[in-house]
Amino acid sequence: MAAACAPKNSQSSAPAEGPEQMLMRENPRNGDKVSVLGFGCMRWPMIKDADGKDVIDQEAVNEMVDYALAHGVNYFDTSPAYLQGQSEKAAGEALSRHPRESYFIATKLSNFGDRSTEGSIKMYHDSFTQLKTDYFDYYLLHSIGRGGKEAFNKRYVENGMIDFLLKEKEAGRIRNLGFSFHGAQHEFDAFMEMYDKGEMHWDFCQIEMNYVDWTHADGIRNVNADYLYAELDKREIPIVIMEPLLGGRLANVPEGIARQMKQREPDLSIASWAFRFCGTYPRVLCTLSGMTSMDPLKDNIKTFGHFKPLTEEELAFLEQMAVQMKEYPLVNCTDCKYCMPCPWGIDIPGVFQHYNKAITEGTYAQSPEQQDYAKLKKAYLVSYDRAVATVRQADHCINCGDCLPRCPQSIAIPKQLRRIAEYVEALKQDTL
Repeated sequence: MAAACAPKNSQSSAPAEGPEQMLMRENPRNGDKVSVLGFGCMRWPMIKDADGKDVIDQEAVNEMVDYALAHGVNYFDTSPAYLQGQSEKAAGEALSRHPRESYFIATKLSNFGDRSTEGSIKMYHDSFTQLKTDYFDYYLLHSIGRGGKEAFNKRYVENGMIDFLLKEKEAGRIRNLGFSFHGAQHEFDAFMEMYDKGEMHWDFCQIEMNYVDWTHADGIRNVNADYLYAELDKREIPIVIMEPLLGGRLANVPEGIARQMKQREPDLSIASWAFRFCGTYPRVLCTLSGMTSMDPLKDNIKTFGHFKPLTEEELAFLEQMAVQMKEYPLVNCTDCKYCMPCPWGIDIPGVFQHYNKAITEGTYAQSPEQQDYAKLKKAYLVSYDRAVATVRQADHCINCGDCLPRCPQSIAIPKQLRRIAEYVEALKQDTL
């Protein structure tokens, strides 16, 4: 652990008295009392409609939002891009049933496809309608970093959107303006330089942080979170955390790692280790969790309602677990679905999630010499066909590359699909 990033005691992060009182932190910039557990709205529960289309289960969303608010969760993060455009509306339907002052809304200018002035302003205004609000508590420039300042200028400067958003902030329709980051270190440094020179004032920043990415960030261009945290901390910029569970992988770790965690904390969930890691660092204002059902919501509320910061010894233990995690041939997919829809119909996140699950659950057929190899081989092939329709499987990838610029993890998606397709074919042909 870098010395500059070592967690310190923070008076503002003490849990309230009484059983299961949500851990709150005060935003030093404006005095907002924010729940350290935030609700990420990228993974709302889904159902099939009458036409067989995947739609958000609004009744389930309402129930989860009601429970979250009743237990102190007050920060809700969404985007026009989430769940292929459905997330904001569902959030607006659920949240607008409660007093506006009882929650903070965070949404984003996700102008990936249409960065024109007209298209960007329309997206901004549409978010007000979808979320049924007349102001945004926290507004983000979505996923800046890749392409550096050149891409930033095209999405936000040349079209006049920075000037527009700053005027909206002056008018009170944006309370805090920040950005979410995916990119290389030099790209992050460029945005910090803008801050230092007074070219742009960031009220907060959203970064990917978890105990694996702390010093073992994966992908082509991702930055270790200890560096990001240290740079934001020394500038006293409040931090919002995304992907504390790496798309769920740190809630379903490989069996050997899970066994070690349970030996230390038999009564706590595997996921609680990851959330305690984030909450231990005092500059973290909020840690987002994309909860798809009541069970993880209740478990996360339990974690932050009876919060125990990690000790130095426990942080060292998690570093050991991170090293072990890197030994598994997982695909660094967080199931964000930004790569979808694939023009050739491939269920990219479905393929990756099925493959990762087999590895973490120890049902990964590795070689004919493996015990129960035949059973594991059959189980993988059968479960693959059940999880992903045949016409949407990895072997249908034509390497068009349409998905590559949309992946925030910078995964070499066609290459990984080809690797999994070759693995499946080897299982079928008994040539592994």
